[in-house]
Amino acid sequence: MPLRNYGVLRGSVLDHRPAADPDAHLHVHVVDAARVHWRIAVNVRSKLEPSVLEYVIDSDLRHPILAQAAGLPSGWSPLARKPGGAALDYIRGSLFDREALRRLPFDLPGPDNDLNEKLAHYLRRATADRRATLFAFGERWKTQPAADPVFGFKPAKGVHDIHMNQANDARFADDDGVYQDGALLLHFPSPEQWVAIFLKFQSQTWHSDDVTGRRIERPPGPPDGSVRIVAALVAAGSSRQTPSVTLLNTTAAAIALAGWQLADGDGHTQQLTGTIAAGAALRVRLAPPVTLPDGGGTLSLLDAGGLKVDGAAYTPAQAEEPGRTIVF
Repeated sequence: MPLRNYGVLRGSVLDHRPAADPDAHLHVHVVDAARVHWRIAVNVRSKLEPSVLEYVIDSDLRHPILAQAAGLPSGWSPLARKPGGAALDYIRGSLFDREALRRLPFDLPGPDNDLNEKLAHYLRRATADRRATLFAFGERWKTQPAADPVFGFKPAKGVHDIHMNQANDARFADDDGVYQDGALLLHFPSPEQWVAIFLKFQSQTWHSDDVTGRRIERPPGPPDGSVRIVAALVAAGSSRQTPSVTLLNTTAAAIALAGWQLADGDGHTQQLTGTIAAGAALRVRLAPPVTLPDGGGTLSLLDAGGLKVDGAAYTPAQAEEPGRTIVF
């Protein structure tokens, strides 16, 4: 079954504790506008081998999800596990490029070379900046009357599962679900900056069932990233231009697109046909009901088996100039 209490905590960072054996969690002390204290427990090591996590830190995130996050109240907000809201989905939400994932141990000798230090860099900055806001996506645990074991506040409450929560190894399949992934987003208002921290276990696959979130192993065929979404034309405002998407074949062989689809953020799809030559680009003109709204959106490219090959996202600011092609 999916996570029981998925949502997001919005608050200010007061302090943090780096992970150390045997507890491989980095802990963050957060307070919300009502002066309620929380602890965020962030996994930095897996219980399964290989234990080293994969991560992406985007220091300049630009994604339509940010408008949803910015509109949330301080404190805890439960989230509906569906597209179109603030819920995160690493696979379907095009939050980052899968090829950007890197593996890093949580504790190594030397400066700025492990996951503890990568996360601490931004947490220290958020602690020093009273205007900074943290958004912790994950599962809320049950409030306990006793003092928090790390930071000592009462009652003890907090959020964990700050990582991908689908496509798990069979031993953790009960936690699988779509639109319930965890992450940390940090907003710094001056200068305007959104920092995103995404975490994934190596034991998790990159494909999952669209309903259950259970893992799917990619069959033989063109791999993820073989065809990339490299640009899009959004028909903004009064523009009469037809919206389009430009694809690029990154491989050394032609790829038949029969059965492939483009999908918008609402799940509408458009079938593709023909062949895209090795190294060639192909511009696909979109037809209703597939849309590229000028208020920001996401795109997904699905292969003949329905698995996501690539994705992209754009913000309202990127789409505000009519007739301008957005390059990803």
